Amino acid sequence: MESAVLSPAPSAAVRRKPWLLHPAAKPLLFVLGLLPFAWLFYGAAANTLGANPAEALIRSTGDWTLRFLCITLAVTPLRIIAGQPALARFRRMLGLFAFFYVVLHFLAYAWLDMGLDLAVIARDIPKRPFALVGFLAFLLMIPLAATSFNRAIKALGAKRWQALHKSVYAIVLLGLLHFFWMKAAKNNFAEVAVYAAIIAVLLGWRAWHAWHGRRPAGPGSRHP
Repeated sequence: MESAVLSPAPSAAVRRKPWLLHPAAKPLLFVLGLLPFAWLFYGAAANTLGANPAEALIRSTGDWTLRFLCITLAVTPLRIIAGQPALARFRRMLGLFAFFYVVLHFLAYAWLDMGLDLAVIARDIPKRPFALVGFLAFLLMIPLAATSFNRAIKALGAKRWQALHKSVYAIVLLGLLHFFWMKAAKNNFAEVAVYAAIIAVLLGWRAWHAWHGRRPAGPGSRHP
């Protein structure tokens, strides 16, 4: 009885950890990641996407691409700040969902706007700056998705794999620029400002963390 009374209570981090490591956590995340697709699929089938369903599909898939990019970039700061390394196990799936939605975004544009005419698509993209930066971001995401598996990490080596996947920073900035030019046509910058603030915080945190990690320790520091 005495040992039970004197034993320390588990910390909040220990109590939260089983939820992150639970076998159902990844399947649950997978289902949640598919909900926007299911909603858009239902809306297209039920004709509830408004007066211009094609535009709604193109815009919505693009929005979800940018959202999943932001969520993916948020994993590292959250796991470090919250002291939850198990969060890292969800980053790959979140990144693949970003790629899934950018593929849908491009297919919706190519099919619903361009009628899957490759010659028309090839002429249209270079003429419009917002389409060009969006297409460049899409191209940069392909090698990240193709090398998101353990076998690719072993084949490339950890350092080269990490260097390749740092292109996600350029991708999210290109995605933000693409979004900005899309909204600029209608003088609608409120959403752009929200995404810009989120991305600035996520990239700013990384820059600060990288600089702080390389900064030489001061005379009074206890760390080597």
